[in-house]
Amino acid sequence: MQQQELIPHLFRTEYRKIIAVLCKRFGFDEIETAEDIASDTFMTAAQIWPLQGIPQNPIAWLYAVAKNKAKNFLQRQATFHNKVVPDTATTENASTVTDYEIDLSPKNINDSQLQMMFAICHPAIAPESQIGLSLRILCGFGIEEIADAFLTNKETINKRLYRAKEKLREENIPIALPDRAAIDERLATVLATIYLLFNEGYYSITNNKTLRKELCFEAMRLCYMLVENKFTNKPAANALLSLMCFHASRFEARINKNGDLVLYEEQDTSLWDADLISKGGYFLNCSASGNQLSRYHLEAAIAYWNTRKDDTHEKWEAILQLYNQLLQIEYSPIAALNRTYALSKANGKQEAIIEAEKLNLSGNHFYFTLLGELYTGIDNGKARLHFEKALTLAKTITDKQVIQKKIERLS
Repeated sequence: MQQQELIPHLFRTEYRKIIAVLCKRFGFDEIETAEDIASDTFMTAAQIWPLQGIPQNPIAWLYAVAKNKAKNFLQRQATFHNKVVPDTATTENASTVTDYEIDLSPKNINDSQLQMMFAICHPAIAPESQIGLSLRILCGFGIEEIADAFLTNKETINKRLYRAKEKLREENIPIALPDRAAIDERLATVLATIYLLFNEGYYSITNNKTLRKELCFEAMRLCYMLVENKFTNKPAANALLSLMCFHASRFEARINKNGDLVLYEEQDTSLWDADLISKGGYFLNCSASGNQLSRYHLEAAIAYWNTRKDDTHEKWEAILQLYNQLLQIEYSPIAALNRTYALSKANGKQEAIIEAEKLNLSGNHFYFTLLGELYTGIDNGKARLHFEKALTLAKTITDKQVIQKKIERLS
């Protein structure tokens, strides 16, 4: 990997780990300090590596610099408490500020991230702020990426994050796993954050990039942490991990050698990863306990059927019924569109056109792309009009290229 690509890549993978460990070490009172130290670490790398070359072990180098910066902060803090204002230094906080070790071992990183996920998802924090702050601190998202995820602007996100940080301090929320009842209460937000992280990697709007595997694999890693912990190993977490495994199994077939998106029906199924499909099945079986059916269970089951290489009526009827259940549990326009596609495969295009036009999602390019697909071969003139409308609404270069190819095929 080239130097100009390496630092952004490492920022994506390591910034969030450093933040989690430092926040746990300093507490939420010093959350901005933790962010500053992590940012300064990468700024130092950006200044030194072009001059001295990339170190043999870049991650170890970053951790060493972050540790030194954190130790310097703790030493200054100790000087302040013990010399500048000695009357305020108790035995308890004196021992804290003189312990300068920063543990960036894999185990402590995992423990810190797991504890941070549940601390940030405390009910004192507004739900949208919980997810936003998790994406910022635990996933390394930029403000613009978070704003896009919430379909809002950067100013709104900055205000939400500021209020959330203030609330964490006011409530003195500990960075630790809560009791079992609180784990169950907060798990939905934790899973929603991981799901958003995976989706941003699977279909990125902000970076004009078809697939960002590093985000998808980080989401899977965070979910692995949940299922590996006996207190957070819940059916919904297993279902989400199953869903991500099934989707990840088709990564290599989803992009061609030129980096272009390959649609599902055109993918080379020999490139699908059988091991990930097997893991998806394993975690789907693990999710089949308890008496609650989550959206992740249904989406994982749909994803399972999409790893079946046959194109039979049985397959599409099963997918259609799963979408019917999903829309009853949690309606979303995208799920409704996907259901309509499954309806066309199970019952034919004519029936699907009637259902699709009822949706009337006039601002959604996926909607017009689907209508173009449904009208292709029935009324190619209408199909072209819908594809052209989709082209005007599409946000990414990849989507525009896919739609343009569909228009060209009509000719």
